[in-house]
Amino acid sequence: MSGRLAGQTALVTGGAIRVGRAIVERLAAEGAQVGFTYLSSAETAAELVQTLRKAGVRSRAVRCDQREPTQIRDAVADITGRLGPVDLLVNSAAVFRRTPLSEATVEEWDHHLDTNLRGPWLFMQAVGPSMKERGTGAIVNLLDVAAERPYPGYLPYCASKAGLECLTRGVARVLAPEVRVNGIAIGTVLWPEEYPDAARENTVARTPLARVGTPEDVAAAVAYLAAEASFVTGAILTLDGGRRLV
Repeated sequence: MSGRLAGQTALVTGGAIRVGRAIVERLAAEGAQVGFTYLSSAETAAELVQTLRKAGVRSRAVRCDQREPTQIRDAVADITGRLGPVDLLVNSAAVFRRTPLSEATVEEWDHHLDTNLRGPWLFMQAVGPSMKERGTGAIVNLLDVAAERPYPGYLPYCASKAGLECLTRGVARVLAPEVRVNGIAIGTVLWPEEYPDAARENTVARTPLARVGTPEDVAAAVAYLAAEASFVTGAILTLDGGRRLV
């Protein structure tokens, strides 16, 4: 396929549903062959692979629980064995659960940190050195504006994203100049299912662009950082419709 990412292999974590799926579809449209991981969406993942293959895109879906280091290593080995060395890594998979300070358990803390911070670290560790050795590559980590403005009821999640923001900048220094590493700090893109209508209306009213984002907005930003931003590394692109200004 032709496109800005023609001939490249992308690996997207959490690529079967929601924002991750939009990223997979956009990278495929840009010409990349795409491997992606999923946790519990096996049927949706298989459907997406078939859709991509019918469009002429080589694709591979692998189940991976990011809390398990061996599953991360196996997923990378599987995808590279089928599609070749990874040129673009997108760390999209994450867990987001309400964890009030007085109620949160150690298990919930570990679940967030292992999935949202250690998992991306292990994926970067698995593919980054190979990218550097080959002399080219890009990594995009999905972050959250809550790393700087924490959500009171979701502090383990916020802490995990703050840690990933730090890692993004640090790994950018380690892998330069061959590999670019950037992040996207996302605001409201998809509503939590339990989010009240009044709160949704308030969020939109306080957003200068007068809407929430879409998965396609995030996917477009990923494509920009992957294909166009040749002099950008260690940067955090804020994608929040201007909410940080309010």
